[in-house]
Amino acid sequence: MNELPAGLVGSYAQPNWLIDKSRLGERLPPRVLLHALWRVQPELLEEAQNDATRIALDDQHAAGVDFVTDGEIRRESYSNRFANALNGIDLDNPGQAVDRTGKTVPVPRVAGPVSRREPVEVRYIEFLKAHTDRPLKITLPGPFTMAQQAQNDYYDSEAELAMAYAAAVNEELRDLFAAGVDIVQLDEPYVQARPEAAREYAVAAIDRAVAGASGATVLHVCFGYGKHVDDKPDGYAFLGELDGCQADEVSVECAQPRLKMAVLDCLPNKKVHVGVIDLRDTNVETPETVARRIEAALEVVPAQRMVVAPDCGMKYLDRRVAFGKLCSLVAGRDLVLGRRDE
Repeated sequence: MNELPAGLVGSYAQPNWLIDKSRLGERLPPRVLLHALWRVQPELLEEAQNDATRIALDDQHAAGVDFVTDGEIRRESYSNRFANALNGIDLDNPGQAVDRTGKTVPVPRVAGPVSRREPVEVRYIEFLKAHTDRPLKITLPGPFTMAQQAQNDYYDSEAELAMAYAAAVNEELRDLFAAGVDIVQLDEPYVQARPEAAREYAVAAIDRAVAGASGATVLHVCFGYGKHVDDKPDGYAFLGELDGCQADEVSVECAQPRLKMAVLDCLPNKKVHVGVIDLRDTNVETPETVARRIEAALEVVPAQRMVVAPDCGMKYLDRRVAFGKLCSLVAGRDLVLGRRDE
């Protein structure tokens, strides 16, 4: 890859003809399955998702990113697709849990031993690789976050539940790499939302989830989607602890919270994905704005350890805005590279 490679954190804007984005945006990402969000009849849904995934790939190619994702087009949220595909989950009787905003929401109810029933994302890798020649990143929900987003009616502790989730994630991760995926990212926003619990068992669960990885692994941590969370702190409650985990890289939200870049000093052993696109702001950043954010991060993290990215997923953005921001991400990176070559 180029110096300062650029690409999505995970999700891209789903087309309005595919999913009801007004309903999707009414609440935080669903934890249980919500098939009613899809605008396409069930028997046509996979074909429609294939078409929308090709659009997401085409937009990434046109913007000039260095690696691509599937845009998470087939998902109602970053976590619910995988979390509800596992053994041990009672789909007919969801549980309840308090989300990071303090609201009680429906969540998967763990009623038996959690294990992976079958591959979840692996079956689509051949399709993706037929439509791109760029390095491919696939995202999965992290085990700590899934444990926090569930009602545990089976395991003796949340830590035990998290380790069961970790084993399921690890099976999927190994199969993804075997299928030709280059990068697997685990989404772990709840290590920031629940730092006390994270200090007890998050790193152990993450290490179990990435054990034996045959490709690059990334851990994404954030303060929540910009659409839903406005007032974000300028520092992380749980970040330095991740320097000791077995994931190779850590993805950090920096633009919307105006993160104090000095905090990135706590990740000296990781490649750092620096968020330089504010996803609450629906105005498209200029390349110059993006370049300034990258250069601020370069004062702390050297270029050989940096990846440039949006803060989080682009799921809730209008597609035109998402594409504009993605183009500015690459153009801003190119400005920085040009100045470094002068």
